[in-house]
Parts: sequence; C-alpha cells; structure tokens
Amino acid sequence: MAELRTKIIACPTVGEELKPLLPDGFTLEMLEYGLHNVPESLHEQLQAAIDATGPEYGTILLGYGLCANAILGLESRDFRLVMPRADDCITLFLGSRQEYLRQLSLAPGTFFLTKGWIECGEDPYTEYCSLRMKYGHEKAFKIAKRYIQNYTRLALINSGSYKSEAYRKYARMVADYFDLTYEEIPGSNELLENLIGGIWERSFVVVPPGEVVQYEMFYALGGLR
Repeated sequence: MAELRTKIIACPTVGEELKPLLPDGFTLEMLEYGLHNVPESLHEQLQAAIDATGPEYGTILLGYGLCANAILGLESRDFRLVMPRADDCITLFLGSRQEYLRQLSLAPGTFFLTKGWIECGEDPYTEYCSLRMKYGHEKAFKIAKRYIQNYTRLALINSGSYKSEAYRKYARMVADYFDLTYEEIPGSNELLENLIGGIWERSFVVVPPGEVVQYEMFYALGGLR
C-alpha cells in the first residue's frame, strides 16, 4: 500500500516562506490572499479545499493562524488536520508567539512585512496606489495615512531563506513614503519547519478525522495566552 501524502493549504504570504522548505511528497495549495479581508469567505474556501482533497492524502497542514477565527468550525471526515497555535501568520514568520509579543512590546505600532507579503499581500503603499487610480494622489495619500495612523514602525522580517535586497529596498521605500521608522528584524523558520516535520507538540493543534476545529483547542497545553 502506497504511503499517504501530506497536503498544505496556506495563504500566499505563508506559502512563499514554505516553498524553499518543502521536502518531496508534499503538495502546496495556496488560496487567494484577499480572503483574509472576509473571514467567512476564507472559512468557506478552506473547507472547500479540504473537501476537494483526494484519498492519496492522509494529513492536511494549514498554514494559517486563527485569522479572525476563520478556521474555527473546519472539519475533515477523512484527514487529520494540523495547524499552528497562532493568532495570525506573523507568529509563523517570527518563530514563536513569545517573539511576536516581544516585538510588539518594543514598538506597539509595528507594521510587519515579509517576502510573501510584499509579493502577494497588501501594505500601505499598495493601498495608496489602488486609491490613487480612483481619487488622485492627494486624497489617496490622506486615506492611506489614516489607514496607518496608529503605526510608527515598519519591520521587514528576514527569514534568511532568500536574497533580501529587493525586499529590503521596497520596505525602506514604503517606510520613507509614510514617515515610518524602518527596521529589519530576524525571522525564524522554526514553526514552519516543525509544521512540515511533524513536530507538533505544544505549538500545534492536531484534529483527528471527524472532529471539528474548536476555539478551546488553541488554549490547551498552555497554548495561546
């Protein structure tokens, strides 16, 4: 009997960090980034991707945190579901929730960027460019400034998995454009490597086939606090 394979369902921001880490036998499916803006739609698309998974798989890994509770209520009749105990993907990029909270304590108003976020996601500058097409520079800039009015620092998370100069240049440009302090901080692949490596102790939720993802699971064993 052939060994069952593993499938990863992730948003593009996480998927870009996962690509260089994936061993043979893993399938990566990336859902649309914009689904984060409507948690109900993200939930529906995640459940649809789970339901569409073929019988050659035995485990589905989710490259998502709670993401505004979008993953709550997900279930699989046939596959084990595994997901990190995390509020959102920033925890995955920094390697732990403790480091995430530490960074926020250093600068509560921090806007984080990563390679995947720059390539696939949204940031103040992409928001400004989108608005400029409709409203022109002056109004678009005012709206974008309101969008980031509570931010003081832009932090580029560098995982060390790729050449970072182009992303560093872009992140500096965004920071300068909106008068934010720029900083580059080290990331960590530890959580992502543990996710695909099957090291699922305290930092992950493992849901057997037939069970439903529940909020309480993220607080078991000293999880989210």
